Amino acid sequence: MSILIVDHSLEERQKITEILRSAGYSRISFAEKKEDVYQLLEIDNPEKGTTGIDLIILDNLTLEPDGITVCRRIKEEKHLYDIPIIIVTSDYNTEDLRSSISAGALYYAMKPLNDIELLVRVQAALKVKEETDKRKQREQELLEVTRQLEEANENLKRLSFLDGLTGIANRRRFDEVLQKEWMRAKRERKPISLVIIDIDFFKKYNDTYGHLSGDDCLKKVASTLCGKLRRPADLAARYGGEEFATILPNTGINGALAIAEKLRRSIEELQIPHISSSVCSYVTVSAGVSSIIPERNSQPNCLVEAADKALYQAKQNGRNKVVSTVASGSGWVDDPEE
Repeated sequence: MSILIVDHSLEERQKITEILRSAGYSRISFAEKKEDVYQLLEIDNPEKGTTGIDLIILDNLTLEPDGITVCRRIKEEKHLYDIPIIIVTSDYNTEDLRSSISAGALYYAMKPLNDIELLVRVQAALKVKEETDKRKQREQELLEVTRQLEEANENLKRLSFLDGLTGIANRRRFDEVLQKEWMRAKRERKPISLVIIDIDFFKKYNDTYGHLSGDDCLKKVASTLCGKLRRPADLAARYGGEEFATILPNTGINGALAIAEKLRRSIEELQIPHISSSVCSYVTVSAGVSSIIPERNSQPNCLVEAADKALYQAKQNGRNKVVSTVASGSGWVDDPEE
């Protein structure tokens, strides 16, 4: 443990040093005036965090203006507050004792110093410092554990919203975002659009190339869909099996159609071989698009139902196509395919 002796008198410093060293304390430093104390403690550098000093023995009368004032100044600094201070004086009075304790001193001792009395106070003060350091260390460890737990919980929450195979948003995340964006669109009287995408003849793809290749195909499609959505609010999710869905907030039917067509074309341009497809030698997708400005009593399932029916129509029309509808609160209506 490191002890700082602050006393203008060389004789007093030597006497205290002898008492301390007789008890085995060897890490002792000295200061004669308050400027030396402040410099040694780096009192204007709170970012340092620690000074390496565990105890200060501070003479009250040989410092300017006095040791109590210096003690109070030290205790004003957060990084120095936990260092115990013993104030020693040759002029005892009740007011100084009260002021010392008020200033933050742990003990108050009279000169001439009694060896045993001083060592008892030093040992007690260092014990306080040791326990304080241990408590702060435990607090830091607890804060670190708490931070790690919060980080782990955030990761678990994030993972719970991701599809395990493709790494994009899963159905749970899709449902949550759709509800949130639906309420926003209803509140702001803005359109919201949905694109449901299905890989054409995916069962035949799996039968021909195997499930590992099928998984790889799903990953490539998912990555492409995410890569083509530019706005932060847009969401691409794995809707189920070989189906994907994109939520397009603040997007009308024409904008949604343009995005859906871009997505369809991007998948075709991947040129993933599919010799078992009836429409193309590469993997293709069909897409159903729906759009609505939500009415007061409408629910997002009407948007999903409309997009799903549009997807069915795209398949009926020969696949590798985009078909759109405009959803309404009570159902859906056809919108001419563009």
